[in-house]
Amino acid sequence: MNLKELSDILGLSTTTVSRALNGYPEVNSETRARVLTAARRYDYTPNQMARRLATGRTHAIGHVIPLATHQMINPLFADFIAGAGETYSAGGYDMILSVVPDHDEREAYRSMISQGKVDGIMVHGPKLDDMRIDLLTELGVPFVVHGRDGRDEESYSWLDMNNRRAFLRATELLLDLGHQRIALVNGLESLHFARRRRTGYEDALTARGILVDPDLVRGADMTESFGFGTARDMLALADPPTAFVTSSIMIALGVQRALGEAGLRSGRDVSIVTHDDDLSFLPNSGPVQMFTATRSSIRQAGRRAAEILLERIANPSSPLQHELLEADLTIGRSTGPLRERTLNA
Repeated sequence: MNLKELSDILGLSTTTVSRALNGYPEVNSETRARVLTAARRYDYTPNQMARRLATGRTHAIGHVIPLATHQMINPLFADFIAGAGETYSAGGYDMILSVVPDHDEREAYRSMISQGKVDGIMVHGPKLDDMRIDLLTELGVPFVVHGRDGRDEESYSWLDMNNRRAFLRATELLLDLGHQRIALVNGLESLHFARRRRTGYEDALTARGILVDPDLVRGADMTESFGFGTARDMLALADPPTAFVTSSIMIALGVQRALGEAGLRSGRDVSIVTHDDDLSFLPNSGPVQMFTATRSSIRQAGRRAAEILLERIANPSSPLQHELLEADLTIGRSTGPLRERTLNA
């Protein structure tokens, strides 16, 4: 199918359809959505070279991943990229993924932009006061951050989950069930999301007059082995936890394995509430789901973050966008009321 045939089907001029496909700001959002939907339906693919000559854009989005970054071993990254990729493809954009050594990260951004390889950048896993935000702001390229870095939140575009509230609610649920010895098995606290999760956990305990026990708080890469080793160590304490709040299902699976080796069962002897990113390869499903969880789809976050970025590319003078997603708290088999025998299991 060519451009004229697609235009005839839509009852629009070829100019309007072309401008909609190329992200011109004068085309309203309803028309653009209608054109993109029809292009997908009829499998219309515009000539990329012609598009680039006509618009001066590359129609590519850059993702820079440091070689030693923890994201590369994190399955959440793959689901986020899958969601973002769906949006890029629907908008006629390609994705450039550059994997570089840590010390070359800054230069990788500069090279992508100075060589005109990309129209925009997606930033992952922001640390506190992340230097990438300063750099991309200085370079003047459209970018969106998946998460926040603790600075003035009005100064850049971001999409994030309300991590503090999610972990506040998770901890409150366990407190309501009678638990007071509640452990937090968290992600790396150099990352902003993990710091916010710890804040929610601590705020819930403090509001009930419970002191935070540093022996019950750990943070590292969110792996099954980290969850297992941490839970095993904590269960060996003189006063072990009766409940765990974990930052991922991978950690929760490790905690559950440690409980099994100790002859304990989640939901009966020890409770677990985890964060669930609704991973495609590891669903927390069933008539009654395996884990009680705060749930927020990482794939949908990828789709929405990509939409925000494409909107910024199409309308660079529009206001910066900030979206805070709320997690759903869903009850599964892994939580139950405090039992006396769990105190010295």
